[in-house]
Amino acid sequence: MAPRRKKVYEGKAKILYEGTEPGTLVQYFKDDATAFNAQKKAVIEGKGVLNNRLSEFFMNGLTNIGVPNHFIRRINMREQLIRQVEIVPLEVIVRNFAAGSLSKRLGLEEGTLLPRPIVEYSFKNDELGDPMVSEEYIIAFGWATQQD
Repeated sequence: MAPRRKKVYEGKAKILYEGTEPGTLVQYFKDDATAFNAQKKAVIEGKGVLNNRLSEFFMNGLTNIGVPNHFIRRINMREQLIRQVEIVPLEVIVRNFAAGSLSKRLGLEEGTLLPRPIVEYSFKNDELGDPMVSEEYIIAFGWATQQD
């Protein structure tokens, strides 16, 4: 029987548990999927496994080019050991095709190829509906620096 871990946080896509060493957490990837600020919800079998592997891939890539991050190692198919860090309250969205809120805002048909990749930022706050913000807001409110 596995030891019971203390849950630290649960979000829409992940659960964080206390880690085995001080300053660490175990990040568990759920199969839950949400869209439009959790107005649409579903369970996609295997999504957590895929997200765990993608996270590992990208974090290792960042480490290889000298960008510090929270990843320590993958524990199993759904979990990874991570460093406890301060969260930057931003979501970075890179769009190559029109979808979701972009289609709605600009009246573009879903799936329309964009002329170039578009980067958008939103302030991670469910109560406010994750509003879109510019780099000016990010720097002015101290959520990240220009260098970040």
